[in-house]
Amino acid sequence: MKKIAVTYENGQVFQHFGRTEAFKVYEVQDGKITGSEILESNGVGHGALAGLLAENHVDVLICGGLGGGAMSALEAQGIEICAGAKGDTDAAVEAFLKGELTNAGATCDHHGEGHSCGDHEEGHSCGEHGCGGGCHGGCGGHSTLEGRNVGKTVKAHYRGTFNDGTQFDSSYDRGEPLEFVCGAGMMIPGFDAAVADMEVGQEIDVHLMPEEAYGIPDPQVIFTMEIAELQGSEELEVGQQVYLTNPYGQPFPVKVTAKDEKNITLDANHEMAGKELNFHIELVEVQ
Repeated sequence: MKKIAVTYENGQVFQHFGRTEAFKVYEVQDGKITGSEILESNGVGHGALAGLLAENHVDVLICGGLGGGAMSALEAQGIEICAGAKGDTDAAVEAFLKGELTNAGATCDHHGEGHSCGDHEEGHSCGEHGCGGGCHGGCGGHSTLEGRNVGKTVKAHYRGTFNDGTQFDSSYDRGEPLEFVCGAGMMIPGFDAAVADMEVGQEIDVHLMPEEAYGIPDPQVIFTMEIAELQGSEELEVGQQVYLTNPYGQPFPVKVTAKDEKNITLDANHEMAGKELNFHIELVEVQ
C-alpha cells in the first residue's frame, strides 16, 4: 500500500506547501485509491510539515508550489515530490496514478504575472535568520557531494566574514549551532562541501568565491513594474528590502533599486550575490 498526500483547501490543491493547514491523504493499492482522510498540519514551515508527513508514513506529496528548502526537507524524509499541481485534489491523484502529472520541481519563479507585495521588512540581514537563512542554498541546483557526512544530519558552529574582516553572521553569537542535512542542498555549495568530510570537533577556515556561495548577480532577476500593478509599492523607498509573492504563493525577497512617479525597479538577486565569503566552521555533532 502507498500513501499519497496532497496540500488541501476546500477540495483543491493548496498552492503553498509551507503554509498549508491540511493534507488530504490517500491510500493507494495496486494503482487504485482505496481510502482517504484529512490530516491537519501541526506546524507552519516546510521542516515541520515534512516531519508530519514522514510520521504518517506518506510516500508521495502532490502540491502546488514549493522551494528548494522544502524540497530538500522532503527528500531527506524519503518522500517523492510532484509539484506544480492545481485544481481538484482527487483529480490530481488520479492523474498522478495514470502518469499524467509531472513534477515542476522547485517552483521559484521570480518572473511571471501576479506579483503581490508581502510583509515589508527593512534592513533584512543574514544574521536575522542565521546561516539557515543567510547560508541557505535556496532554489538553485546542487552538485553531488562525497564525504562521510553526506546525507546525515549535522550540527555546526560557524562565523562568517567578508574579506575586510567584517562579520556578517555567527552561530556562536546566538549560542546555538546550525543543524542541517549535509549534501541535501539546504546550504550554499561551498559550506556544504566544507562540512562533507569533517570530523566531529574539527575546526576549519574556508574562503568561498561567489560561485561557491550566492552566485554571480543575475541581471534577468532585476525587473521594473508599474507602481499601480504592485499593491503597497506606493510607500516603498529606494534601498528598502521587501517580500513579494510569486504566482505559486511563495514569498521571495527583493530590493528596491529605483523608483519614479510611475515605475519601480526591484532586484531579486540575493543580497550576498557576487561576494567572496569566509567561514570558520566547527563540526559539533553528526547524527
